[in-house]
Formats: sequence, C-alpha cells, structure tokens
Amino acid sequence: MSKTVDAPQVAAVRDGDSLTISLVGAWTTQRMGPAQAKLVDMATVGARRARIDLGGLAALDTAGAWLLHQTLQRFREAGLEVAVDGADAAAVSLIETAGKYDTPHPPPPRRENPLAAVLLRLGRSTIEIGREARNLLNFLGLTVIVLLGSALRPGRIRGTALISQMEQTGLNALPIVGLISFLIGVVLAYQGADQLARFGAQIFTVNLVGVGVLREMAILLTAIIVAGRSGSAFTAQIGTMKVNEEIDAMRTIGLDPMEVLVMPRVIGLMLVMPLLTFYADIMGLLGGAVMATVTLDISFVRFARQLSEAVTLWSFWIGIIKAPIFAFIISLVGCYEGLMVTRSAESVGRQTTRAVVEAVFLVIVLDAMFSILFSVLGI
Repeated sequence: MSKTVDAPQVAAVRDGDSLTISLVGAWTTQRMGPAQAKLVDMATVGARRARIDLGGLAALDTAGAWLLHQTLQRFREAGLEVAVDGADAAAVSLIETAGKYDTPHPPPPRRENPLAAVLLRLGRSTIEIGREARNLLNFLGLTVIVLLGSALRPGRIRGTALISQMEQTGLNALPIVGLISFLIGVVLAYQGADQLARFGAQIFTVNLVGVGVLREMAILLTAIIVAGRSGSAFTAQIGTMKVNEEIDAMRTIGLDPMEVLVMPRVIGLMLVMPLLTFYADIMGLLGGAVMATVTLDISFVRFARQLSEAVTLWSFWIGIIKAPIFAFIISLVGCYEGLMVTRSAESVGRQTTRAVVEAVFLVIVLDAMFSILFSVLGI
C-alpha cells in the first residue's frame, strides 16, 4: 500500500443535523499525529447524529483505538446519537478494550487537616510502639525460659562461643570505655571545681567525682557505649545470618537459634558488664584525681582520703548491681532486632539503628527508675 493510502486522513460531511466522519489510512501511533489534531478539534455544534465510517481503515493499533473511543465518548457527552459503520470485528474489539481501561482523571488530592494529620501519625506511632513492646516482651519470656534451661543443663552452653563473645564485648571494649570514663572524670572534676570555688569548697570536688562516677556516670556511659558497639553488632551479625538463610539452615538440622546465637551473647555480656563497669569506675576516678591534682593542688593521697570519707560501699555496689541488668536489656534488644530482620540488606541497617535507639532508651529509663528506687530506700 502506498504512503498516500496509508497516511491517516479524516473527512467530515455535514447534512443538516447529521455529521458523517470518514477515517481512512493507518491510524497508528507513528502516523496519526496531524490527523489526530483534526479529529480532536472536530466541531459538533448543531449536529444531533454522528456516523463514523471506519471502512477505509488500513491499520489500527491501541493508540488509534483509544483516540476513537475518546471521540465517541465526546460525541455522546455532547448529546449526539453515535453510530459506527464499516469496522471489522478486530477493530470493534480493540476499541471496546481501550474503553474498558480508560479511567477518568483522578480527583485532586484532598487537603488534610494539619491537626488530624498529626493525631493520625501519633496514633499510628502509638500502635507501632505497643506492638513492638508486646513482641519484645514475648521475646523476653522466651529468653528467660532458655536461660533457665541452660542453667539446669550447663552442658548445652557453648563454651567456645561464650568465650568469643566475652572477648568481643568485654576485652575489645576496654580502650574506648577507659578513655571515655577518664575524660568524664576530668570533666566532672573541672566543672565541679569551677562551681565549688565560689564557696571555697574545692575539696568537695572529690565527693562530686566519687559519687557521680561510682553511682551513675560510669555504669550509664558504659551501657551506652556497649549498646552502640555490641548491641548493634548483635543485630548486624544475626540479621546478616537471617538474610543469608543461615538461621533457617540451623533449624533444618535441628539446632535452636536461641541456644546457638542468643544465649552466648546474653550470658557473655552479662558476665563482662560488671567488669567493664569496675574498670570504668577506676578510670573515672583516676581522671578526677589527675584533674584535681593539676587544678586544685590536691595530692593523690589526699584525694584518696577524701574519697573514702565521701563515698560508701553502696556507692560502688549500686553501679555494679545495675551492670548485669543493663547488659541483659542491651543483649536482649540486639538479638531480638537481629531476628526481626527480613531478607534484605536495607532491613539489616534499619533494625540495627532501632536496636541502638531502643537499647539506649531502655537503659536510661531503667537508670532513672533505679535512682528513684534507691532514693526511696535511702541507699
């Protein structure tokens, strides 16, 4: 067929209130551009009936069928009686199919009430927090059950994995814990001396450093460092195993992931956390003593004598008592979030971030509760 015949053309004949439109040529995506504009701009003023003759069509594709459907729809909306002649069965079917998937323009987005949007987000966040708390509580119960089972059957505890976790979470954390604790002791001594100097009571800087480090700062900073360092590592390690389907493989060969993965991490961190806290106590007091010697001319002997008068044995034991509880919370959250990882690398990063945030939040909340409890008990 020549280009003249294939080129799409449209012709309109007006007979009173009747309009006859003839389409010839190939009405396809590549060729119907100029003729499309003529068909779209076809005037129907004064017409009551429209007849569309498709007998001269050489080809019709989806774009042409959609254009014809839109033209028929426009004529009907204008109140015309529309008839289609000369189309074969394939063309009629294609036009009807195009009409089925012709969806109207979506309505403009509704403007939301800002207050309602805030309340909606708050409600969703509350539900999500409640669901997360429920799941974490369930995991807490499962962990306690497995811990009790391990206590009754110590032979099931994997010694090699336990020692490895103690090394990673305890021994390898000594440099950062010691440095942070030493600097916190320096800061407490410097700030305390600066304020107490106004009252001529610089010697009580030792009391401030001793009570602050032993009761609160050492254990709290150690827990936060461990949460960011070891808690995130627990989530990343277990989450990566979840992505690689290693945990499913463990279950397939009859191994319990709680005993193989969770228990060594929980028990190992609970064992090393009191030791890390004791080390942080020593480094914090050492930093305070160094600063007191430099700025207040208080010798180490005088610092030690004042420290023994300022703090009691309970000041030391309060931090040590908190340590295994904080360790249990950090390891529990880290392992739980690791097991909640889905099969994607993005999920590993998201759950690792959640593990650190949740662990630090719970540690601070528990520390506040302990402070209130010890204050009520007079300790």
